[in-house]
Amino acid sequence: MKVVLIADVRGQGKKGDVLNVSEGYARNFLLPKKLAVEADNKILNEIKGKEESIAHQKEVERKAAAEAKEKLEKITVVMEVAGSDDRLYGAVTAKDIADAVSEQYGVELDKRKINLSEQIKTYGTYTAEVKLYTEITAKLTIDVKRATK
Repeated sequence: MKVVLIADVRGQGKKGDVLNVSEGYARNFLLPKKLAVEADNKILNEIKGKEESIAHQKEVERKAAAEAKEKLEKITVVMEVAGSDDRLYGAVTAKDIADAVSEQYGVELDKRKINLSEQIKTYGTYTAEVKLYTEITAKLTIDVKRATK
C-alpha cells in the first residue's frame, strides 16, 4: 500500500516521503496514529506541485545570486577609515563592508557570508569573497583609504 508520511517515522522516512508499506502496517499503525495518509492521485499531485514550486524558487534564487555576483565583481567599495601613518585605529570588519556596500550600491549582503582572507588593519586594496548561494561566490574589491577631515 502506498502512503505519504505526514510526520517523521523512525526507520521508515521523513515527512512528505511516499512509501510502499505492507497493508497491515499502514492500517494498524501509520493511519490510526496519524503518521501517514493513503496516497491517492490528489495527494500525489499536491506533492508534485510543492516539489515543482520549491525547484522554481531555488532557480529564481540562483538567478538572483548570479546577477548579484556580476554586479559585485564590477564594483569597488571605497571605505574611508581613521588611522595614523599606515595603520588603522581598529580593523575593518565584515559588518563594516556589508554596511558600506548597502550604502554605496544598494546591495544587501549578510555579514556572515563575507569571508576576509586576512584582517584589514592597514590602508590599501583588499579582496573579499562573498558567498551568495550554493557554489556561487563573488570577489569583492575593497579600497581602504584615509578619512579626510
